[in-house]
Amino acid sequence: MAELKEKIELEYLLNTSPVILFNRLATPSGLSEWFADDVMVDGKVFTFIWKGSEQRAEQALRKENKMVRYHWIDEEMEGTWFEFHINVDELTGDVALVIIDHVDSDEVRDTIDLWNRQIEVLKHGLGSA
Repeated sequence: MAELKEKIELEYLLNTSPVILFNRLATPSGLSEWFADDVMVDGKVFTFIWKGSEQRAEQALRKENKMVRYHWIDEEMEGTWFEFHINVDELTGDVALVIIDHVDSDEVRDTIDLWNRQIEVLKHGLGSA
């Protein structure tokens, strides 16, 4: 049985529109710009490729320009998922990306550091770094 994962929630302000951001979160071409070295899709199954390793996830939920959730398919990560939410402040129009992830309790700090690095790549690609 897989050990219980710890839920982490991270929020990043991004200088972009929800439409542009959603493309980076929900499409193979968008995800390959910042999340993985390459991304292939077959139906709802996304294959993420990093320096020779692959992981597969199903795009389980998708609300246009709002949120997307991926469920890991690989056995050692069974039952775990990560999710992107796009929040727009009604008053300021600021766009925030909220990431919800599930990690082993001993990997929380490393995972947060990894997300922080990935978001820097995303910001650079969006021209807001």
